[in-house]
Amino acid sequence: QVQFVESGGGLVQSGGSLRLSCAASGSAGSAITYCTMDWYRRPPGKQREWVAGINRVNYTSYADSVKGRFTISRDNARKLVYLELNSLKPEDTAVYYCNGPDTRSWGQGTQVTVFA
Repeated sequence: QVQFVESGGGLVQSGGSLRLSCAASGSAGSAITYCTMDWYRRPPGKQREWVAGINRVNYTSYADSVKGRFTISRDNARKLVYLELNSLKPEDTAVYYCNGPDTRSWGQGTQVTVFA
């Protein structure tokens, strides 16, 4: 089973930026280069929510709350999926996760904390 490992989170001031990375481990790690990949987040005390997605032809889509501020992209050579976070707001504070089409298991996520 493919496992995904998220990184790049941190503590940032409101208005700041971060770039999150998602790498795949396991024997099918190259699937990250062609599968539909999504980013999710779990804000403190709330349920996990979908943030952004990129399909196999690199069509991207975003939740309304992040549209125009976040950008999802894929680097096939490095087998990575990125989520660039710009114009961050305190309400973006959450643990961010990436996943493929099979959401039965999840990685550890990466914490993003935005302070005012």
